[in-house]
Amino acid sequence: MNHQAVAATVVAVVLYMTFIFLLALLKKDNSIVDIGWGPGFVLVAALTFFWEPGFEARHVLVSGLVLVWGARLGVHIWLRKRGKPEDFRYAAWREAWGRWFVLRSFFQIFMLQAVFLLLVSWPVWWVNLSPGRGLTWLDAAGAAVWLAGFFFEAVGDAQMERFKRDPANKGRIITTGLWRLTRHPNYFGEVTMWWGLFLIALGSPLGFTAVVSPALITFLLLRVSGIPMLERKYAGRPDWEEYARRTSRFFPR
Repeated sequence: MNHQAVAATVVAVVLYMTFIFLLALLKKDNSIVDIGWGPGFVLVAALTFFWEPGFEARHVLVSGLVLVWGARLGVHIWLRKRGKPEDFRYAAWREAWGRWFVLRSFFQIFMLQAVFLLLVSWPVWWVNLSPGRGLTWLDAAGAAVWLAGFFFEAVGDAQMERFKRDPANKGRIITTGLWRLTRHPNYFGEVTMWWGLFLIALGSPLGFTAVVSPALITFLLLRVSGIPMLERKYAGRPDWEEYARRTSRFFPR
């Protein structure tokens, strides 16, 4: 493992999130941090990929998968957010934090996300900074799992956007397509993608340590900032309660 490359990647991510923090202060909208989440992983992949000379197959595979995912997610969230006010979660923190808002925003939102970004991207820089070798069945299995996750996230997002664009659906909850199988196909997809990248990382020396990545993103989305916060928003609505009663919370079925 190249410690210089790791240090440079850490510094780059901190500077990147600091820039987004300053932009959020100017726009008075902390929720733009969500737009920067996916592209932040592209930054990590690019820095670690180009650090060493040569284009090894596994490095190209992992970096390419992250580029596709991060770019799509960043564009999707930017289009979804365009012209809209600050997300309700960040707006609530803005009100609750009062005069400590700027300081707490910097550390509890932007720097905390920088830490999460570095930990979740562990399989990416672990593969890219390890000696390259030919592709194996483990790489193929990891890529297949990643593709399944990407399908759920990208198609689930597209179905949601199509549903919201129809005026007849205003105030309603989507219960069709992938949303009939799970209440959160996009979150299921994101978790699945990182487990796929972990499988690829297993082919590198000490690659098992990259389990931190999918374990952390799974915990965050299922227990902290993903599903719990969204489901609290809809709790108590009769249509939501009926939907939740008959639809899996996470795993499609």
